[in-house]
Amino acid sequence: MTPTKSYAILTQNNSKTDQLVKDMLRNKAIGELEELQTLNGVLFSRSEINRYMDEEERHDIKILTKDSDQYLKTMSSGEQKKALLKYLLAQDPDFMILVNPFDNLDVATQSSLKEQLLHIASKKILVQLVSRLDDILPNTTDFLKLDGEILHRYESPEVFWKENKTESINFNGAIPAPLSPVDVNLEELVSFKKVSVSFDGRQVLNQIDWTIKKGEFWQLIGPNGSGKSTLLSMITGDSHKGYGEDLTIFGQKKGSGESVWDLKQKIGYYTPAITNKFRGYHSLENMIISGIHDSIGLYVQPTDSEKQLAGEWLHLLDLKDRKNDHFRDLSVGDKRLVMMARAMVKHPPLLILDEPTAGLDDSSANLFVALVNKIAKESDSAIVFVSHRKEPQLNPEQIFELHPTTNGSTGVTNNT
Repeated sequence: MTPTKSYAILTQNNSKTDQLVKDMLRNKAIGELEELQTLNGVLFSRSEINRYMDEEERHDIKILTKDSDQYLKTMSSGEQKKALLKYLLAQDPDFMILVNPFDNLDVATQSSLKEQLLHIASKKILVQLVSRLDDILPNTTDFLKLDGEILHRYESPEVFWKENKTESINFNGAIPAPLSPVDVNLEELVSFKKVSVSFDGRQVLNQIDWTIKKGEFWQLIGPNGSGKSTLLSMITGDSHKGYGEDLTIFGQKKGSGESVWDLKQKIGYYTPAITNKFRGYHSLENMIISGIHDSIGLYVQPTDSEKQLAGEWLHLLDLKDRKNDHFRDLSVGDKRLVMMARAMVKHPPLLILDEPTAGLDDSSANLFVALVNKIAKESDSAIVFVSHRKEPQLNPEQIFELHPTTNGSTGVTNNT
């Protein structure tokens, strides 16, 4: 059998992806994918890696790494996906389902995986379920879209690309002003001078020089394991690695008795994982107001001015009529927008966004990036946007890029 087809299924935040994957693996009849019904398939996804990782941690059963001393949890995302792919290919399947295969990978690893998948596609059927158009493999023959539970096939690649092209987005109205601005009368908010960091004898950062000034818009990039998370944790006070180094944050030398709580009061921080902490029945209005009080949930009676401010943010996000809706009922994209407003409601001097568009479809990612650009333009908050993926609409002023070496990563500043 010499497969000639390679499917691309564009997913959205409302797509019932899990159900479609189960149906394909169980050989259930699917009108637009009849060819797969009698074939044997396997799944290449983040959820599969997590499942095998759980087996390792709970039962000490190594499957993907049985021929190695290394455990999955100690591997980078790229190494984990490489191990899963090797295991799946050993089963000699007829088709392979790929769910957002390039998520959480740096550019070089994405390129390497893409080459490998294209080689596999010459021998096996690939079914790509991707939320971003850039992730679709160039050898794709059949284009579909999953809208909720409905799978729609396009008559030609040209129609697919035309109908799913994303446009630039603009928000109407201005960024709401804070009730009580966090005053920091400093030009330089963060200053790394020849900072080096090691873990267990292995140097991770090597002579880092980086200064973040008031109102600047930075993008922080670098391969997996290059030290991006280490840099961020030193800024937020979550790592002790800055002690003894020439690191100054909001005018205070690291290790000079600064309060971690005082640091966090001056920093707005968002990563998608934070969203999972808000599992209760929080209204959208209360979600934004909770950002004023730095609390998970709102445990005080909000003032009229706080309610008005929350209303202004929801109006900007086109969610004002839903102020009493529960946060948990929002789409993934709308949740990210509300969390962004929550992080920004006090106009912190420094706003850190850690992989904020990970897992979003193109439309939601463009909307989020448009909001970030607007905040950068209309506020005095300095922004650090961390992402493996290059967001086409993002407009940072400068890029700080980490380059791994045998002696730890060095940093290079580039103007955009």
